[in-house]
Order: sequence, then C-alpha cells, then structure tokens
Amino acid sequence: MDIEQFRKAGYQAIDRICDYYYTLQDKSVVSSVKPGYLRDSLPVEAPEAGEDFQKIADDYQKFIIPGLTHWQHPSFFAFFPTGCTFEGMLADLYASSTMNPGFNWACSPACTELEAVMMDWAAKLLGLSPEFLNTSGIGGGSMQSTASDSALIAVVAARSLYQRRHPSVTQSSLVIYTTTQTHSLGLKAGLILGLSVRALEVTWEDKFSLRGETLRKALEGDEREGKKPFILLATVGTTSSGAIDNVSEIGAVTKDYPDLWVHVDAAWAGVALSCPEYRETLHLNAINEHAHSFCTNFHKWGLTNFDASTLWVRDRKYLTDALDVTPPFLRSAEGDAGTVIDYRNWHLALGRRFRSLKLWFVLRSFGAEGFRDYIRRTINLNNIFASLVSASSVLSLMTAPSLALSVFRLDPKSASLNSTKALSPETLNDLNRIYYARISARKDILLTQTVLNGAVCIRFAVGAARTEEVHIRKAYQLLSEEGKLALEEWTKAGQNGNV
Repeated sequence: MDIEQFRKAGYQAIDRICDYYYTLQDKSVVSSVKPGYLRDSLPVEAPEAGEDFQKIADDYQKFIIPGLTHWQHPSFFAFFPTGCTFEGMLADLYASSTMNPGFNWACSPACTELEAVMMDWAAKLLGLSPEFLNTSGIGGGSMQSTASDSALIAVVAARSLYQRRHPSVTQSSLVIYTTTQTHSLGLKAGLILGLSVRALEVTWEDKFSLRGETLRKALEGDEREGKKPFILLATVGTTSSGAIDNVSEIGAVTKDYPDLWVHVDAAWAGVALSCPEYRETLHLNAINEHAHSFCTNFHKWGLTNFDASTLWVRDRKYLTDALDVTPPFLRSAEGDAGTVIDYRNWHLALGRRFRSLKLWFVLRSFGAEGFRDYIRRTINLNNIFASLVSASSVLSLMTAPSLALSVFRLDPKSASLNSTKALSPETLNDLNRIYYARISARKDILLTQTVLNGAVCIRFAVGAARTEEVHIRKAYQLLSEEGKLALEEWTKAGQNGNV
C-alpha cells in the first residue's frame, strides 16, 4: 500500500467507524455467533499472494463486527466500562503511525517526556500528593497496560525492598495480603512470583471494607507464626461491590509495621477523585499519607482508550532498584547522566507503547471540567437506577450504591409470593441463578454476576459515554419483567417438584 492508497483506505475506515457509532444503539449488545464461528469462516492458512485491501476491509465488516461485544453500547452495564472516545482513537492512530518501542529517552524523547508530563497532569487532576509527581525527582508515575500489571510491579518492588532490608528472610515466608473482595490480580501476582497470598476476611457489617482491626490481628498472628507479610493490596472500589477499604485505619496500623508496603488499587473508582466531593469517601488524604503506590485505569471510567493504566510510586528508586537491567546496548549518555527517565526500569517489559498520547488528547479535548462532568453524570444515572430498585417489589439492592455501580438481586417481597414465609438464602440463590440465566440469554443488554459472602447477586455498572437516562429506565423495566418471569419459572418448577 502506498501513501495515496493509505489515504483512501483511511478515509473509508473513518467513514465506517462513524457509521458503526451512528448505528450502535440499534445493535444487540452481545454477539450472536457461536464458538468457532471465525475459524470456520477463514482460510486455514495465510494467503500465498497478497490480497486487495478493499477485500480485507470488507471482511472486517463481514466477519469481525458480528463477533464483537459492544462495550460502548448504551445498554452495556457489565464488568466496568472501557473508555473509548474519538480523541483516543485518533491518538492511537497517530501513535501507531510512528511506532517505536519507547524503552528509553533516546528512543523518542517525546514519548518519555509526554508520559512524565501527563502523569503529573493526571496526579494533579486526582488530587494526589506532590510526592507522587515526576517533578518531585523522588516519586513519580508511569503508564502501564493494566491494573494487574501495576499490582504485579508493586509486588516486585515491595519484595525487593523487603529482602534488601531483611536479607536473611526466605521467600517462602513472604506473604501478600489481599481481602476476600480483592480482584484476582492479587492471586495472579502470587502465582507468577511463587508467593503466598492471604485473603483477609471482610464482612457485610463493614460494607466489605478492610478495617484496621482486621489488618492488625492478621499481622500479629502471622508475626507469631514467623510469616512475613510485606505488601497489602488495598482496594478503593472493588469489582464485586465497589467496596472501599478503610485506608485511613490501614495507615494507622502500618505506622507500627513500616516494612508493609501499601499498594492502593483504584482501577475503576480512582478517576472519581477528580471530583472533590468524592475525595473524602475515597480516602484521598490517607492515600496521600500512607500509600507507597497507587493505581487507577483511565481506560476504564476515564474516557481513554485501552490500554492506559496509571501507576504512581512515592519513591521511584524502589522500582529501579528492583527492575533496572542496563546492558551496554541500552545505555545512553542521557541515562548515564541521570538527566532523563528511562521508563523501561519502571515496569516488567523492555518495550512500551506510546500510551500517553491518548491521555494528552483526551484531557485537552474534554478539559478537567468536562472530565468531571462525565464522572458525575454517570454517577447520577446509577443513582436513578438504584432509586428504581429501592422502590421495586421484586428487586432489592444488596449494598449501598458505590459511585456508578449498584449490586442487586431478585428478592420478591412476601406479597408477590402470596406467602408470609421468607425465602431461605439457598432458595434465594437458586432463584437468582434462574434470574441471571434469563438476563444473560438476552442480546439487548449485558450485566455480570457476582457472589457476596455466599449471596448470588447481579452487578449494574454505568459508564458507557452514550448511556442516557432513557437507557437506565429501559434497563430497569427489562430487569423487572425478567424478574417476574424468573419468579414464575421458579414457582412452576417448584410445583413440578424440580426445586
């Protein structure tokens, strides 16, 4: 393809992307294809001779689009949102057009320097302490692929620091602390590094938040058994329920345990720190005082196209001490002089993508005010949904709404069952499995399920940029109707002796 052919194909690609978004609301959220559909549709090997690009572009429309789950659909309420804006798309295009591995400043100075500046912009937007700024010369931030990678990097740095301070401690005694509501990134980090992981119990009564007393008891008990907890993966906005670990109480405990690294995973909820009214709820002051590292994903609720996970550390030396490997062919005059950041030493891989260009385009286009307006709008939409569920005769909230997330379940009141007998927890779980099976069979809406201390629940996460109040009310109506149908199905099954 020459330059003019690329120009023509590029115009067509933009036109087709625009058409996709014009018609997105009319599409099913969930694909209707069956497993293996694509292998059955494509040749078994690459073509021997090159093909006309128009055919390739047409095959994208023919084969790939039908197999997509449309995360930007206004009726997508599953998992958490994934940021996707036209500004981010264009930034990705520009970044791809000058692709470089970005492993040190000399690769392309703009890649390193824009990332350092954008991480400071983002830190200030979220209200992080000046200690986390790259301009501090001590702490700083870098962009990673995902929050899982960010957590793994934090664990590697924390382990390295602990072992340097305590060289006689064996790796087998080291322990990663998570909670029973922590994302699977904690377990995966332990699996990758061969480390023990202990999940501290969190309860309904504490709104699934890790409290200081729970942490202290665990530390004291492990200390007596000769175990060495070296990092706590605290969460601000858990996946299952949006729970917020009590970083203030955690910080008070860790004053007595200075070797315990506190990593705050705010992958989803962290961008809400851009709104001052949520900073107290999200423990910003405690994060600024006690966290060794902090992560949030701008590619979730932050309008920035995947991938754009932002990781800050209070002391960059802990990263570079753990991760710096500089063979002769990676040395540069600027790096040797210490006048630049070589971001390869701030993460696990060598090469890096030019992610910061996306954040630059998005923050400049929306502005801090527009960014905050988007966060507030989606939270307000979730509050509308939560108020509808609260007034329902068949649906009940399982936790208080957490920012733009509600967790609910089918929980019919006695009147709707023509009975005064309350349903047992086991029966409610069976009923909600039927209910979720009905919801997940639909193509016009998508939600995900979870289990909160044994209770089967359903998550409703708002965040797609095109979701409006009409979609929230439509979703509630659909979920109410499916709830009544699930109740009828369950009742009939009971009459037939099947439950």
